[in-house]
Amino acid sequence: MTLDKTLTGPGGDDGYVPSERRIARDRHRRARARRATAIAAVSTLVTGTVLFVLITNSPGWGRTKETFFSAHYARVAFPQVMEGLWLNLRLLAVCGAAVLALGLLLAVARTLRGPVFFPVRALATAYTDFFRGLPLIICLLMVVFGVPALRLQGVTNDPVLLAGTALVLTYSAYVAEVFRAGIESVHPSQRAAARSLGLSGGQALRFVVLPQAVRRVVPPLLNDLVSLQKDTGLVSIAGAVDAVYAAQIIAGKDFNYTPYVVAGLVFVALTIPMTRLTDWVTARMDRRRAQGGIV
Repeated sequence: MTLDKTLTGPGGDDGYVPSERRIARDRHRRARARRATAIAAVSTLVTGTVLFVLITNSPGWGRTKETFFSAHYARVAFPQVMEGLWLNLRLLAVCGAAVLALGLLLAVARTLRGPVFFPVRALATAYTDFFRGLPLIICLLMVVFGVPALRLQGVTNDPVLLAGTALVLTYSAYVAEVFRAGIESVHPSQRAAARSLGLSGGQALRFVVLPQAVRRVVPPLLNDLVSLQKDTGLVSIAGAVDAVYAAQIIAGKDFNYTPYVVAGLVFVALTIPMTRLTDWVTARMDRRRAQGGIV
């Protein structure tokens, strides 16, 4: 025996049959989406064509193309830039972990309560304010050239380690504020409920407040990670041969700036997936929050 399709419906045996109005509305929605896609594609093509014509017909395009977009120098620079990029990736991994740990520690120190913790809060606040206000490039110069000048026993003079330290000092201040905002966004009733269940203040912070705070600040933390990934290129100031310094060596030898373009495109290729991941995580958390899935 076969069931009548008008009774079973297109989705199975639930008996649902969409109305003519629903079918017409879905058809109109799909047509509108196709029209919007076509308009976006045409406008993008027209804009790209206009920009291409304007740039290629400019008086200095020939010289600019030879100096910045030389295929020969791009092939020469690419292997060396990729070899230097390995240093940037290692710095990103090590400094990223250190920044998260130090930033969380500073945030917790700034949220400690009670007069006995005032010196800790004051030191954490001073650290955060100082390194958030100090430009990163100045911090790099001070650490890379200032620390070796002190001639301290047991302190490294490795430019990579010193440059990584400067990155950690600066970015931990920004990340600390992100964590602090997440901690303070947790409603005080969460802490009070944890204390009423017999948890100490430290246990309430560790098991109740911090898990919620960290989940809420994942998108801005990923944004800081994207910025850190780009700023690892500043270690070239210290003389470390990363992707930027490798490009600088070739450009200084041949007086052609195509290697800089290659290095820039490599960083962009790394940044775009991380940016899209940040957008996806943000959208996912917004959907869960709208559905009541995040406390």
